[in-house]
Amino acid sequence: MDKSPLSRKVEKAITPAAEGMGYEIVRVLMVGVGSGKPTLQIMAEKPDGTMNLDDCSKLSQAVSAVLDVEGVIDSAYYLEVSSPGIDRPLTRFKDFERWKGFEAKIEVDQPVNGQKKFKGMLMGTEGSDIISVQTEDGTLRGLPFGHVQKAKLVLTDELLKAAQQKKG
Repeated sequence: MDKSPLSRKVEKAITPAAEGMGYEIVRVLMVGVGSGKPTLQIMAEKPDGTMNLDDCSKLSQAVSAVLDVEGVIDSAYYLEVSSPGIDRPLTRFKDFERWKGFEAKIEVDQPVNGQKKFKGMLMGTEGSDIISVQTEDGTLRGLPFGHVQKAKLVLTDELLKAAQQKKG
C-alpha cells in the first residue's frame, strides 16, 4: 500500500502501544493536509476483527499520548480512531486470505494484462506477495501485493450475512 512518509512514521510510533493493548492497526491516513487542520484517521481492530466504541476511545487516548510525547506530528490535527467497518479497506497481505470468498475492488499501480482496476472474488494468497482474484468474467488473476494502491471489500448480501453471524 502506498503510504505517505508521515503516515508511515505515525504507524511506526503507535503500533507498539496499540499491539500492547491488544489491537492491530489496519490503516493510518492523514487527510486534509494543506487545508487548515488535517485529520489523522486510524483504523484498528482486535485480532478477532471486533472494535467497539469503548475500544476506539481507549486507543484514541493512547495514540494521542504517544504522538504528543514523541512529537511525531508538528502541527495541530484532529484524531479519528475507528473500526474498519463492514466494507473495510484491505491493507495487509493477510487481509486478502482472511476475506477469501468475498468480493473486493482492487487497484494496482502497474497494469496487469493491461488492466489497473479489478473487481471480483478474493481467492486468497499465493506465496508471500500474490493476491488471487477471480474477476467478474471468471478469469483468475494473480496481483502483486506490493503494487496494490487501494483495495476494499464490496458491500454484498454475503458480507452483511457474515457480519451478522459474527455479532450473533
